Amino acid sequence: MVLFDLPVVTASQRKAYTHFHKKLVKDGFTMWQYSVYVRHCASEENGSVHVRRVEDMLPTQGKVSILTITEKQMSAIRTYWGRSHAPPDNAPLQLEIF
Repeated sequence: MVLFDLPVVTASQRKAYTHFHKKLVKDGFTMWQYSVYVRHCASEENGSVHVRRVEDMLPTQGKVSILTITEKQMSAIRTYWGRSHAPPDNAPLQLEIF
């Protein structure tokens, strides 16, 4: 899970944000919430590869945090859409099998 808060005041900052975002998506991350992206990794070793990739693409400004959680921990997450437990009609898949 990659969480980030990047400045977007100047044109160069917006360009850096866009570049970082596109690289995350290209590496298989999907948006969980705004500025929170997740990627399923089959093993700890595979996860380490993607952590290094994110570290290599860090922008010069802003805050980026990387959180590694297990499938068991991920399955225990409680997600709410308003007060309802049901997702909206077009909810994205949480896990993709390749």
